[in-house]
Parts: sequence; C-alpha cells; structure tokens
Amino acid sequence: MQSHPGESRQGLFYALGAYGIWGLILPLFMKLLAHVSPVEVVAHRIVWALPLAIAILLWQGTLRHAFGHFSSPRTMALAAVTASLISLNWGTYVYAIGAGHTLEAALGYYINPLVNVALAAIFLGERPTRLQGVAIALAAVGVGVLTVKAGGLPWISLVLALTFGTYGLLRKTVPVGASEGFFLEVVILVIPSILLVVLFVPDTHFLKDGFETGLLFAAGPLTAVPLILYAAGARLLHFTTIGILQYIVPTLLFFTAVFLFDEPFSQWQLVAFGFIWSALGIYTWSLVRRGSTGSVSKGAPERT
Repeated sequence: MQSHPGESRQGLFYALGAYGIWGLILPLFMKLLAHVSPVEVVAHRIVWALPLAIAILLWQGTLRHAFGHFSSPRTMALAAVTASLISLNWGTYVYAIGAGHTLEAALGYYINPLVNVALAAIFLGERPTRLQGVAIALAAVGVGVLTVKAGGLPWISLVLALTFGTYGLLRKTVPVGASEGFFLEVVILVIPSILLVVLFVPDTHFLKDGFETGLLFAAGPLTAVPLILYAAGARLLHFTTIGILQYIVPTLLFFTAVFLFDEPFSQWQLVAFGFIWSALGIYTWSLVRRGSTGSVSKGAPERT
C-alpha cells in the first residue's frame, strides 16, 4: 500500500510495524505462554513495561511534565478508569490466544471500528453517515448469527471490542499524549501487578525456567514498542489511511488462527464473518469518501 500525497513513507512503515507486532508477533508470543495464567502474564506485561515507558519519556524530555499530571485528580481518575479498561482488554486477549479462541479475538478487533462509531453516536452526538449505519447493522447481523449458532454471545469478541472502544473514547478526554498516557496507566497498574506477581510465586514460571522468564520479561517491551510505533505513524499519516490499515491486525489474527493455530472455522462462522467483512468494506468506503472530500484530518485514535 502506497502512502498518499502529504503523507510520510516513514509513517507508513511505523504503522505497519505496529500492526504487524499486534497481529502476528504478539499472538505467536502469547501462544508460547498459553500454560501461564493470563492474570500473571498481564501483570508481568505491566511491570516490565514501566522501565521502558520511563525511558521513552526521558528520551522525549517529557518525564517531568508527565509527573505533573499526578497533581490533577481529574486526570488521574480518568487514567485509572482507562487503565482498568485496557488491563481487562489485555487479559481477555491473552486468555483468548491461550485458550484457542483467536478467531473470536479477530472478530472483536474487526467490529471494534464499528463499535467506535456507535459509541461516538451515543456519547458524543456524532451522527454516523448512512453508509456507516448500514455497516453497523450488517455487523450486528453477523454477531447475531454467531450468537444463535453458538448458543450464546461471542463474549470474548464483545469484551475486546467494547473495552477497547470505551478506552479510546475516554482517552480522548484525558489531556495527555500517547506516551504520557501509557506511562500514567502503567504507574497506576504497577503496584497491583507486583502484588499479583508475588501471589503467583508458589506456582510461577518466573525465574524457574530461563526461556519462560525471558518471555515474561519481553512482554513489557512487546506492550510498549508497538504503541510507540503506532503513535509515531499516526502523526505522519491521514486518519483514512490509519482507518484502513487497522484491519491488518484482525486479518493477521484470522489467518494465524486458521492456518497456524489450526482453529476450526465452520460454515456458519464464514457466514457471520462475511457479514462483518461486508460491513467493514462499506465502512472503509465511507472513510475513503470522507477523505476524498478533504473532511478528514491527520491524526488517529489512541491504540495500545
């Protein structure tokens, strides 16, 4: 995919790097830790992300400014809520990969953009276009098909989409940048995470097996690095480009689930995904139309 005029090729590489890590490297990595409790994995992910988050702010020269946010009760309260949402999102994702539900994770990230549109309409008064309304309806049909055939809601997909959609909505109200916001969230979560790591000591794999210890250490950088790449790419690309590129993640998850993890993919799942893929095609076309009229500016919603 080529970058559009006014966009940076470097920004495209940054974004592709972030989406490649999220969609391919991270699920393969988490599959190696499938036998470890998702709670312990998320706890280590947070603990070992903190040193890198501090290093990033030192490199950017914004560490002192980031500490200044601790004096704002409103900012810290919002950051506590977003931290809770993103930790729930991470835990659900880790569980989905380890338990063999990668297809449900892919579905969650496919419907996430449409959830964003619905949340913006409900809470921000942003009316979706007619095409976006059709896309949301088609996605709802797809989820309905899965619900009927599976005998219950695809809760992994819905939790991933709703937690990340709500996270993005609230992050817009926190007056901090991507790196500083990530730092605040990790700081809020690090003490509970350390306590959880200590609680898991009797059954932990940490420091008992060199390979698994290395994996748990690496969970931190694998959390922070794609976020940094994404933030850098989003500053250099148009919203339309980022909106289209975001489908790389669930697509890589889908192919990883079917061809690498050998998860079953039934005819009814194909029907449901067909509705959702059609919805995304319509939604993407609505983005392209808006972008061609010049109504879309640079920038993108936060992602972690």
